[in-house]
Amino acid sequence: MRMGVLDVGSNTVHLLVVDAHVGAAPVPAQSFKHELRLAEHLRADGSIDDDAVRELIRHIREATAGADDLGCTEILAFATSAIREATGGEQVLQRVREETGVELHVLGGDDEARLTFLAVRRWFGWSSRRLLVLDIGGGSLEIASGIDESPDVAVSVPLGAGRLANAHFHSDPVDRSDLKDLRRLARRTIAEVVPAITKFGPADHRVATSKTFRSLARITGAAAAGEGPFVARRLQLEELQAWVPRLASMTVRQRASLPGVSAGRARQVLAGAVVAEAAMDLLGVAEVEICPWALREGVILRRLDHMAAGA
Repeated sequence: MRMGVLDVGSNTVHLLVVDAHVGAAPVPAQSFKHELRLAEHLRADGSIDDDAVRELIRHIREATAGADDLGCTEILAFATSAIREATGGEQVLQRVREETGVELHVLGGDDEARLTFLAVRRWFGWSSRRLLVLDIGGGSLEIASGIDESPDVAVSVPLGAGRLANAHFHSDPVDRSDLKDLRRLARRTIAEVVPAITKFGPADHRVATSKTFRSLARITGAAAAGEGPFVARRLQLEELQAWVPRLASMTVRQRASLPGVSAGRARQVLAGAVVAEAAMDLLGVAEVEICPWALREGVILRRLDHMAAGA
């Protein structure tokens, strides 16, 4: 069957169309992405401004039309932290439902961590044994660890790259005191959840996923996306630590010229690097392997599991 998964995140509205059936890996057929950046369209009261809501509705209409043209029989639509945490988020969901017919399911942060963990587990398999998964999105950082397909522990903290860049970076290049404040916040926030992660024992396989980690790995020398998903890509803490001050010294325009960094992500990649460095350091992770599957694939896999069970 041909299936679409519509992801309304803090940075993008992304439709991934896959060919999928029970017992097989979903195969990407097409991808549509719009950089809406909902997290940057919040009013003082925390609500999403009207222009952004109208743009969101337009992008969802375009995405669903594209899915129809490609023959999708089902669309799995979900939203993450930008709508989850926005004041009046329920009203936004209602407008989307009334004007597009799409029912957006809002995922909790722990749900994001669990579904991403499922995708990573399926990609690498049981040989990974105890698996640790790190995922930095636009609005939050997810961490999960476990030996099964469902993690023993899954946590989400408000340390997304877009959220932090908006809140802490007020100059270009970034002011040193702002960077110091962000580093302190990231390390204090992550330190609070480290005991919950490490109490289950050390991980045998340490993995990171999603765009921020892929960009950081590419900056530090990993293979380009064009070489395909089966090329091994890794990010080492030592190399990341060397790059953080270099990224901080650059302007947004200079960062956008780096391999793996788009113009739309150039402002927030430094914030993502600070969070990645803090997470890897505090969790005692010297290196992570980059997984090409993440939350969207986890949503698809969970749906296929339910179909197999007759749900």
